[in-house]
Amino acid sequence: MNKIPKIGCACEKPDSNYTEYRSSELGIDHTNGRHGEVSIQQCKLCQRIWIHYFVEYEHYSKSGRWFKGIVSKKDRPNITPENAIEYLESIEWYVYGGSFFESTGEIGSGKVKVD
Repeated sequence: MNKIPKIGCACEKPDSNYTEYRSSELGIDHTNGRHGEVSIQQCKLCQRIWIHYFVEYEHYSKSGRWFKGIVSKKDRPNITPENAIEYLESIEWYVYGGSFFESTGEIGSGKVKVD
């Protein structure tokens, strides 16, 4: 498990706002037909890099869910849309939320519920 230290930045809070990040698209995860949108976000305050994963199943109401976790600079080049979930499950903690969880954000760890 990759240890991710908390430093007290606003980006670690589950309800942080998307405007606090610079974002760039990494691509779409087509694994199991889920079409998850994967992006890289960088906190404007502390400059840490996050992997952000969003998926929603249009034929199910309240299915939207997102996950984000801190990525080290050495791990960042190895992350692809297809292995983003595996990476999130490997780190000590991540932030998640969305209509599926009826939450604007929580801290989690372990299995990521995308299917």
